[in-house]
Amino acid sequence: MKVLVTGAAGFIGMHITKYLLSRGDTVVGIDNLWGDGEILTLKTARLAELGIPDAAEMLEEKWRDDNLSALPSRFRSTFRFYLCDIADRMALPEIFRRERFEAVVNLAARAGVRASAEDPQAYVDSNISGLVNLLECCRDFKVTNVVYASSSSVYGDAGDRPLREADAATCDPVSIYAATKRADEMLARCYSQMYGIRATGLRFFTVYGPWGRPDMAPMLFARAIYNDRPIKVFNHGDLKRDFTFVDDIVEGTVRLLDTPAEADKCDGGIPHRVFNIGCCNPVMLGEFISLLEKNLGKKAQKEMLPMQPGDVHHTWADTSALQALTGFKPGVLLPEGIRRFAEWFLSEKNPLK
Repeated sequence: MKVLVTGAAGFIGMHITKYLLSRGDTVVGIDNLWGDGEILTLKTARLAELGIPDAAEMLEEKWRDDNLSALPSRFRSTFRFYLCDIADRMALPEIFRRERFEAVVNLAARAGVRASAEDPQAYVDSNISGLVNLLECCRDFKVTNVVYASSSSVYGDAGDRPLREADAATCDPVSIYAATKRADEMLARCYSQMYGIRATGLRFFTVYGPWGRPDMAPMLFARAIYNDRPIKVFNHGDLKRDFTFVDDIVEGTVRLLDTPAEADKCDGGIPHRVFNIGCCNPVMLGEFISLLEKNLGKKAQKEMLPMQPGDVHHTWADTSALQALTGFKPGVLLPEGIRRFAEWFLSEKNPLK
């Protein structure tokens, strides 16, 4: 199968790409390589792991004049990479025309709950306009198998209970980021209804693991602990998260990619559905910090702070729908996941200690 993976230099995108290549798929990755120095350092290191060590050069002026030149992987003959923003209405259709994909995994997005309040337009441009541009390309080039990233944040602050997919209809997002992801789900459903695109949305729950985002708690806390700096503990530690190891996210995503939506099995005969992917085992923030301390061999200095705007107290996935369809239930519990994350963090592969 020939698959487009958007956000291929991102945390989940890199892992999905690696998995698809390992099983024999042909993958074309795109990413706009947006980010400051640390984010870009991590993105280029992820691409180097996929055999694209020269991606940073694409940001130079000579590449901007011809951003449709692809870099081939040096050791994976079935992978190549384009510098492209999914909101680019000229470049993205041209890539679709050249490559003729069979399926799309859309992981490109502006991420982060707190940052969405600082630059809401950037989130609308990437998460909403970008998705519409992508779906238009799928419509024009007859790509009918689309998997796209949503988020557990669409449930808002729904309380300390397992959340089923249908609960989103009665929940209100409490951040701009969450609102863009809920809009994505509604837009994808419209494209499924109008044009027959078989689309599957994935509500990820607090993903962590090797190569994780530098702005999320695992990397933020690990770097601070390792370098003897204080960590910021919001709501004085009274937060509970359904931490989901990245390998479980990959397995669930690929199983759904391999099982496209069928109209006669979806609500209203529309080939669109949404699934939670979470560990189903929420953990208090204090336990998470203790596991990091144990695996890094150092104690954390804690700065207790109030709740942040747009944050939620609890996340907790019910993944029974995913299990019923695919037979898969995420199963990497936090102690094992943190051990594997810390092993990578302390290794030479981590460019951001």
